[in-house]
Amino acid sequence: MAAQCGDDGELKREFYTPFGGAEQDNGLKCLDGSTATEPITQTLILRAMKRIQLPRPKMIVQPPGGRTLVNFDTLFRTEAEPIHRTIGLLGRRVELVITPSSFTWHHGDGTTQTSTSPGLKYQPSIPMDSYISHQYVDAHVTVQPSVDVDYSARYRVDRGPWLTVTGTVTMPGNGVDLRIVEGRPTLVDN
Repeated sequence: MAAQCGDDGELKREFYTPFGGAEQDNGLKCLDGSTATEPITQTLILRAMKRIQLPRPKMIVQPPGGRTLVNFDTLFRTEAEPIHRTIGLLGRRVELVITPSSFTWHHGDGTTQTSTSPGLKYQPSIPMDSYISHQYVDAHVTVQPSVDVDYSARYRVDRGPWLTVTGTVTMPGNGVDLRIVEGRPTLVDN
């Protein structure tokens, strides 16, 4: 869909260069004084998503306390909720529903895994294969596991139909220190 002016309007792109700055695109303008209607494209929506302050994912590790055992299922999770935003774009109202769609788990030992789940908090009634987990094979090291979240979105312009954004925005998470220790069996007197 191309931008349009009124019946007799001529469409021109307007640029502005602030003193000492880089040239900026002010958008399309009609020479007859009417307002140009420039289409909202997938590229513009994706750029707008990148400017929105998306939450940086926080890695939650179980067992807690910054230590886990070698050859033991260490559980990972993060908190991720959909985000609703309304922004102005080219003078139009754009509603966005931004949803965490994929999680890349960096274990800190050079391995990764990807899921569509943010992980679960441990509960005895849930089978182990339902969790995001990893077993470390080297003891006496400290690793920094982290999670990156890919956000996808739906949008609508001026209360029009909902459309799906092509592409995602990745938000990297910060690593947390996790010490891998070795358990030693100890006999106790009963």
